[in-house]
Amino acid sequence: MKKKSLSLRGSLAMLVAVMVLTGCGQGEEPEGQAEGGQEPPPRPVEVMEMARQDIPLEKSYPSLLRSDDEVTLVARVSGFLEARHYERGQLVEKGDPLFTIEPDLYQATVHEREADLQSAQAELARANRDAQRYEQLLSQNSVSRQQYDQALADQRVAQASVAQAEAALASAHLDLDYSEVTAPVSGMIGLHQVNTGNLVTDGTELATITPLDPLEVRFQLPQRDAFELRQQLSDDTEVSDIGASLRIPALDDREDARLQGRLDFLGSRVDSDTSTVQAAAVFDNPQAAVLPGQFVRVRLDGLKRYDVLAVPEIAVTQGLMGPQVFVLDEDNKARSRTVRLGEVAGPWQIIREGLESGDRVVVGDPAGIEPGIALDPQAFDGDAEEIVEEAQQEADEQQAEQQAGPGEASEGDQGGDEMSADGDDEGAEDA
Repeated sequence: MKKKSLSLRGSLAMLVAVMVLTGCGQGEEPEGQAEGGQEPPPRPVEVMEMARQDIPLEKSYPSLLRSDDEVTLVARVSGFLEARHYERGQLVEKGDPLFTIEPDLYQATVHEREADLQSAQAELARANRDAQRYEQLLSQNSVSRQQYDQALADQRVAQASVAQAEAALASAHLDLDYSEVTAPVSGMIGLHQVNTGNLVTDGTELATITPLDPLEVRFQLPQRDAFELRQQLSDDTEVSDIGASLRIPALDDREDARLQGRLDFLGSRVDSDTSTVQAAAVFDNPQAAVLPGQFVRVRLDGLKRYDVLAVPEIAVTQGLMGPQVFVLDEDNKARSRTVRLGEVAGPWQIIREGLESGDRVVVGDPAGIEPGIALDPQAFDGDAEEIVEEAQQEADEQQAEQQAGPGEASEGDQGGDEMSADGDDEGAEDA
């Protein structure tokens, strides 16, 4: 009964369509050509006139987070490790005592060197007196010139012995100081490599101190980025004036950690193997939010491409000959123009070839635009990010409608079927 009703509705619809077309052909023109065959009004689209500009880049570079002042403590003297004065993982300050390596042995050596110095000083005093006495006797012709010269030589030997004893004493003091290992920098100290009571020798690794604030990243800049960055440097701008930001990917559902810092170094030569320039940035890390050894991405603030042509990224479509944009001719009709793309800078797409200054480019949503179609150019306010977001929002809405369409259509069909069924039932009753 339902199929019969549907076919009946279809026949009626066809009959009505034929009658309408016949009536239109006899009486008046179609609605689209109501006024002398005029076409619909041109579609309004945003258009920008191409001009060279400076485009900011949003580029990040992979790097490894490191501590520039990390220190590995090594023993400078030999002896038994008598004491350890810290807890592993502790934050230590510069100058804090960490290890003690048999200081009594080196204190005794200091006393011995002090005695050697006193002996050498006494010998020097005797030699000085002899030299003075021989000088007086020589003036009285009581001694020979040879005896006087020998006295002077003994004096010089005694002076050298004193200098040697002083150097030996200074070395003994150094060894005594090295027997007490102190922190050369502030930071977090790791696990000790040698237990208390073990014998250590000169060069034995003891522990590592890692400063956590500030932290440094070293990375490689493509040579063009380095060149553009150097263009920003002037007489009033230094490398340290260029800001940098750091993003550390989170290990779970929490937000990524971010740090703000500054560029600390920009290399002066290009690596011939990689065509890159070495750079380094420094970041304050007061809360120890991140740790050295993590892989991160660093971004430099204010990096730009200078004197380039660019369009909003949405303006670029894919044509038969490759990437293309639509430009307006003198009659405000769309013409396709094949272009060669450069970098993407946020919402902007840099164009390397295919466009010239003064070209009028369609920057609105290009959907439905074909070559030869008449358009109504509207002024573009220059906010590429906004126009890209609007196009994305429209695309999302259309996709949502397409996904919801079949369900709504099926409900409408069901409603129509029910109405047809009711109509058939009523017709049956009338019959």
